[in-house]
Amino acid sequence: MSTGHLIVVGVDGSEGGRRALDWAATEAAARGGSVRAVIAWSWNGLDYGPVAAVTPMEENALAAQVVAAEVDALAQRYGSRLAITGEAIEGSPADVLTAVAHDTDLLVLGSHGHSRVRHTVLGSVSESCIRKATCPVVVIPAPVRQPAAV
Repeated sequence: MSTGHLIVVGVDGSEGGRRALDWAATEAAARGGSVRAVIAWSWNGLDYGPVAAVTPMEENALAAQVVAAEVDALAQRYGSRLAITGEAIEGSPADVLTAVAHDTDLLVLGSHGHSRVRHTVLGSVSESCIRKATCPVVVIPAPVRQPAAV
């Protein structure tokens, strides 16, 4: 893996996370750097209906599957010319992402763009990361939806 420019990117299986991962990969490739994709997970221990509760180990495995799928898809698009790793870490997303990105060059996040007016541009995780981060943060906005033609 490159010891140069390191970009941490938050992924969660969403389209916003994929846009952030693609942007981070393009930036890392241009700088001869590497990407570390991170998904944060937490277990609340609640039962959701008649299905048995998911255990912390199962929750970790699900998160690891999401990040592995995102990393694999990115590796297929970029090939071996990009150094990329993925990791599932327990904790709140903002805390995990800012801790992992503490000594890196850049933290990249995707904006979901579907929350309240206060969070129209930034989601709550993005907003928290911007406040806590010790490195520059890039938030990739949700695409602007064009109204349907009448």
